[in-house]
This record gives sequence, C-alpha cells and structure tokens, in this order.
Amino acid sequence: MLKAPKVSIIILNWNGWKDTVECLESLYRITYPNYDVIVVDNGSRDDSVQEIKEYAAGKIQVSSKFFEYSPNNKPIKVFEVSEDDVKRGRFNRPLYEKVDPDRRMILIKNKDNYGFAGGNNIGIKFALSVLNPDYVLLLNNDTVVDKRFLDELVKVAESDEKIGIVGPKIYYYEYNGRSDVIWFTGGRIHRWWIWIYNKDKAGIQDSNKETLSKNVEWVSGAALMMNTRYFKTLNSNYFFGNEDVELGINAQQKGLRVIYVPTSRVWHKVGVSRKKAKVRIEEFEGYFNFVRTNFSPVIYAYQILINTLLIPVRAVRNKDLAMFYYLLSKFRIN
Repeated sequence: MLKAPKVSIIILNWNGWKDTVECLESLYRITYPNYDVIVVDNGSRDDSVQEIKEYAAGKIQVSSKFFEYSPNNKPIKVFEVSEDDVKRGRFNRPLYEKVDPDRRMILIKNKDNYGFAGGNNIGIKFALSVLNPDYVLLLNNDTVVDKRFLDELVKVAESDEKIGIVGPKIYYYEYNGRSDVIWFTGGRIHRWWIWIYNKDKAGIQDSNKETLSKNVEWVSGAALMMNTRYFKTLNSNYFFGNEDVELGINAQQKGLRVIYVPTSRVWHKVGVSRKKAKVRIEEFEGYFNFVRTNFSPVIYAYQILINTLLIPVRAVRNKDLAMFYYLLSKFRIN
C-alpha cells in the first residue's frame, strides 16, 4: 500500500494487563506498515503499568491459542506519557519516529479511571495533537487481531470519502471451545423494542464466505476505526457503553457511511471488561441519558417504562438489589 494512511491504535487498560499483552502481541504481528500503538492505562490499581513494560522488554512470554510467542521484535521501546503531558502536548516525536512501528509503544498513564469514553478521549486527544493520524482505531484490550485486519479496514475506509467509521467482523474469543463463532457483524437501531442489535449472523459458526463490505448503523467500540476528519472525541458523559452507537448516529447525521468489513477479523473475550468494571449502575444511567439525548421524548418515555419493568429481573440475575433500588429512584419521567 503506497503512502499508507497513518492509524493510531488506542488500547484502554484497567487492571487487565494479562489481556492487554496478548492483544499487543497480536498487534505487533500485523502487516499494515504505518501505525501507532497507544496504551492508555486508566488509573489501574494493580501492577499493569509495570507488567506492560516488562512485556515490552521481552521479559514476559505471552501464551495464546492464536499465535506462538516470538521474541524477534523485542525489546519494544516504551515512550511513557503522563496525563499532564497529554494536556500540555509534550512528546518527543522526532525520537519516536526513528523507531519502527512494530518496535515502539506509547504508554499514557491516567491518574484515575475515567471510564471507556473518558479514558479513550485522553488517548485520542494525544494522537490528534501530537501524531496527526488519518484514522484513530479504538481496540479493546481483551481482543486478538488477525495480522491483516488493519489492511482490510483501511482499504475500505479509503475507498469512499463519505465513509466515516469502519469496523471488523468480531468473533467470540472462545464459544463452546470454538473460535469461529461470530459475535458482531455491525449493528442496527430499532427504536421501539430491541432497539440496538447485531445486524445478522451473530452467534453462528462462520463460513468465511462473506467478502463484501456492508452499510450498517453502528459498529462495536471493541474494534472501531474512525476518520479523524470527521470525529475528534467520544461522548464522555457515558462511563461505559453507548458511545459507539452514538458515533454511528452522528455519522448518519453528517451524511457519512458506517461500514462493516467482513474481511477484517478480530476475536473478543466478550464480557470480560464488563464483569471486571462492575459498572451496572453507570451503564443504566448512561443508557437513559443516551436515549434522552438522541431520540424523541416519546421513545425516551417508552424506553424508561420497558427497562424499569426489566430492572427486577436484572437485579435478581446479577444479585444486585442496590441497583434495583437505585434505578427505581433515579430513573423516572419528569
């Protein structure tokens, strides 16, 4: 690919370094020639920062069913950046650019856990102010990527200037012992009942026959690449969830296309981040804020009614009565 567009890949880590280093090891095998790897540590309270640096130094051998560990690209030079450095735009870019993409890493250390949107926004701000990428790719730390996943995303994104967001085919990392079961193939928005859902094929074994990219309404934030001409930030009012759907809505409002790329493949440890974060209340609050912001008052009232009826079921299933009482008092139609 001549004059390959620059892609800044942002991986958000919070107390999850074991998943993160597996994701990183898969990333440093990709064939795309022009990329940055930016790990944003979201105020971890474990040894994540040190362990990630140990991995980069070649002192941790990553075990994965998707690849065999190779020491050939170690050590990886780590450029540490503080949250204050990001705000001031401090970075030695000339020194950084002397290092090949597969031998370098930017590690941003946030002071606190700002949630998915807030944490990623710090990485996005840094990338846009210092690295000037053509695209920013948000990638969950609990994913593993195919070596050509980025080539395929960029190829499609560059095919039409009206494409604002692209996303890959995402498989379950493991589903009943298999790694060829589809989790996500692009989403649609149904405003009245199951209002956000996978477009098709979710939960079935992949035949690998699908090659044509498709227009969808949104793609998952687990692996989402956005054109920086059109998008500069996520909505940080959402602590966890809804950001990716809102990006899709914003793209359509701007007359842009959102594209699912089946030839780009990623595997996702579905549910790992949600279980670890324990953000059920924040998720619900963000959900209703999202509906209120993006849909009509009638749909907002309807969604509150439907979801309030489901709260007892969710509370029992999650063994979280505090969520039940909180939500009943918090979410009401004013």
